Amino acid sequence: MPTNTDRIEKRVLLRAPRDRVWRAISESSQFGAWFGVKFDGPFVPGASIIGSIVPTTVDPEVAKSQKPYEGYRFEFSVDRIEPMRFFSFRWHPFAVDPAVDYSKEPSTLVAFELEEVSGGTMLTVTESGFDQIPLERRAKAFAANEQGWAAQMTLIEKYLAQQAQG
Repeated sequence: MPTNTDRIEKRVLLRAPRDRVWRAISESSQFGAWFGVKFDGPFVPGASIIGSIVPTTVDPEVAKSQKPYEGYRFEFSVDRIEPMRFFSFRWHPFAVDPAVDYSKEPSTLVAFELEEVSGGTMLTVTESGFDQIPLERRAKAFAANEQGWAAQMTLIEKYLAQQAQG
């Protein structure tokens, strides 16, 4: 069990130039391709955007696990965009029950940070704010997103490798 219950952090060395990784995380269509969501517009700081779950184009096994949630809509509020370095948004973690109105709950903050390193680009993804989520769903949301971000690190890595191959 993690000792920090408020924050998830994942890091991955991506064998791609920073500008390529930047486009994969900051352009809604590219983000959606690897993440498994279709957005109704571009990412703009301060704007809310609606995403609909669609199976990822990157990994057939993950796509199969996303299939039951296909079409589920959620709100994604873009927080900050600092080109080539930082992108963040807010959302309601593990908000998968269509009968529940999550809009009254606090959101978590998801931040993507890029650092140029030898051999590629280090991507650090941090999701924080779980301690503010209602107790009755906090542990489940944390566990689901802990696993989810681990999977997403693999998906962005595969996406960038596929893009490099043309």
